[in-house]
Amino acid sequence: MRSGAKHRAGFVSLIGRPNAGKSTLLNRLVGEKLAIVSPRPQTTRNRITAIRNLPGAQIVFVDTPGLQPGGGKLGAFMQKIAERAVEDVDLVCLVVDATRPAGPDPLLLAPLASYQGPVFCVLTKTDLVRPKVWLLEAIAAWRGVRSFREIVPVSALDGTNCDRLLELAVGLLPEHPAFFPPDATSDQPETFYVSASSSRTRRRASSSARAARCSSGSARPPGATSRRSSGSRCSSPSR
Repeated sequence: MRSGAKHRAGFVSLIGRPNAGKSTLLNRLVGEKLAIVSPRPQTTRNRITAIRNLPGAQIVFVDTPGLQPGGGKLGAFMQKIAERAVEDVDLVCLVVDATRPAGPDPLLLAPLASYQGPVFCVLTKTDLVRPKVWLLEAIAAWRGVRSFREIVPVSALDGTNCDRLLELAVGLLPEHPAFFPPDATSDQPETFYVSASSSRTRRRASSSARAARCSSGSARPPGATSRRSSGSRCSSPSR
């Protein structure tokens, strides 16, 4: 922090399509694996607030469900969360998958219609773009649909331009004391992340435990009575 410089702190929202790389980017920017990263879309069903503390600055990131049309009541609810993510923030990062051939997406631009603050267009997965001229074409296409403050191509996988993105974001934050303690990484309770990231593990453990209970039936001592009912999921032991 420069001598005499005041502390900066503010809120930055990440919005984009499902599987645009928002959660992976969030984890890279924060330096902690907080958001759920999965090849399946719509794995971020909560507004994840993650915090990055830097010398002289604190950035509070808000990740959101992916923007997509339809999807029933749950889809509409998640869409509303994503739209609200642009309210009362200091910067919006529109996260775009640079590997997708489709051009600017009206669905992505819709939540920004009433937002008056600065917006970055963040092109993700640039390490996968081949040939690189396609990246230049994507930058030109998005530049033509809105006056973005910055268009930043990044790779969350290898970290390309992620530090630059942080630097640009800090430059737009207001002078303000930190909102959270310096050792904080999120305002979500720890149990939220444990539950979200280990759901598959729990299911597998449950299946393994059930299989173990079933197999233990074959090792009953002579004369022991089986407690399995006719409706049990366990198959009869082979004899």
